[in-house]
Amino acid sequence: MSKPRILVTNDDGIVAPGIKALVDIARKIGEPIVVAPDSPQSGQGHAITITEPIRLRKVDAFDGIEAYECTGTPVDCVKLAKNVLLKNETIDLCVSGINHGSNASINIIYSGTMSAAMEASLEGIRSIGFSLLDYSFEADFTAAKFYAEKIMRHMLEYKSDPQLLLNVNIPKLSLNEIKGVRVCEQGRGIWEEAFQESTDPRGEKYYWLTGRFNSESKTENSDLYALSQGYVSIVPSHFDLTNYKVLDSIKHFEQ
Repeated sequence: MSKPRILVTNDDGIVAPGIKALVDIARKIGEPIVVAPDSPQSGQGHAITITEPIRLRKVDAFDGIEAYECTGTPVDCVKLAKNVLLKNETIDLCVSGINHGSNASINIIYSGTMSAAMEASLEGIRSIGFSLLDYSFEADFTAAKFYAEKIMRHMLEYKSDPQLLLNVNIPKLSLNEIKGVRVCEQGRGIWEEAFQESTDPRGEKYYWLTGRFNSESKTENSDLYALSQGYVSIVPSHFDLTNYKVLDSIKHFEQ
């Protein structure tokens, strides 16, 4: 049997250590192709490039693995892989990351890592976004690679939903310290935002976004709780943003 085709992308850029970790796993279990931004794209969400051309350049970045750097966003990378580079091929799995920092809870909305995975899901490709709760460029990916490989293998065996999208977050712990894996719901939280104001050399004001994340989760079923207890969290996610709980209660709006 032929090896599964695995699309690898991210939002931290093609030279980030996290994407190398995913490529190492993908080459063990399948036939990877890498399409990633040529520069960091954190916080881009589901942005796409429509006002200027997007360029792809083949690079030798992963020792024998077909790889391209893209001038666009993470979502652009997936679109180009699906519709240009692999137009007549089946993509068995898309993996995005491994992101530096959490994409648990509401962070999924802003995440370029998760938006790339979500775009693949929209295209009918099973996909996973991986994030390690360590912002350091020198982060240790040992535990993240161990759990990413296990989850990727499970995903390749899963046949029930071709659009299955997983948001996987790994705590900043050693492999021996992590207690295991928990399938969770998305935790509730909000960013308490602030803007630092300063003045540039020309005397014009500018603003730099800062903030602090506040968890509002009260349930032990949430990804935030699982991570706080030393577990890897898996949240099955979806691009359908319908608020089904209120559909019936607003029917009278039709009158």
